[in-house]
Amino acid sequence: MRVLAIASAGGHWVQLLRLVPAFGDQDISFISTDPKFGTTVKDYAFYAVPDANQREKFRLIQCFYRVSQIVIRQRPRVIITTGAAPGLMGIIIGRMIGAKTIWIDSIANAEKISLSGKIAAYFAHRVYTQWENLATDKIQFKGNVLS
Repeated sequence: MRVLAIASAGGHWVQLLRLVPAFGDQDISFISTDPKFGTTVKDYAFYAVPDANQREKFRLIQCFYRVSQIVIRQRPRVIITTGAAPGLMGIIIGRMIGAKTIWIDSIANAEKISLSGKIAAYFAHRVYTQWENLATDKIQFKGNVLS
C-alpha cells in the first residue's frame, strides 16, 4: 500500500519519524519543509516543499502547488501527517483523489487543537490529539507519539 507521510520541520517531523515502525513494509514516501531531512529517511522517497504559514500567503500558494503535484503524482492510498500547513494541504488534496487521510495534532498543542488541526477535522477521515482532555466527537485520543 502506498503511504504518503507529511510533516513540517521541528517537532512535527520528529513525531512523524516516531511513527515509521508502524508503517511496516508499506511503500512510503515523505514530504517535509527542510531538504536536509531526506537524509533521515534515506531508504524512502523524499520530497521537499516550501515552508509556509498563515502570515506568508504567497509561500502558502507555492507550498500548496508543490504538495498538489506530489500527491497527484504519487496517488497514495493513505496520507498521514503530524502537521502543519503542508500536512493540511496534503489532507485536503488527498480527500480529492480518494486517499484515506489521518491527521495527528502535535503533542505541543496541550491546551487546544492547532488551527490546522481544527481545519483538518473537517477534511480528514481520522483526527487524533495526543492529549486526552482535547478529545471530542471528531477528534480522538489514542495515546501519544512522544512520551
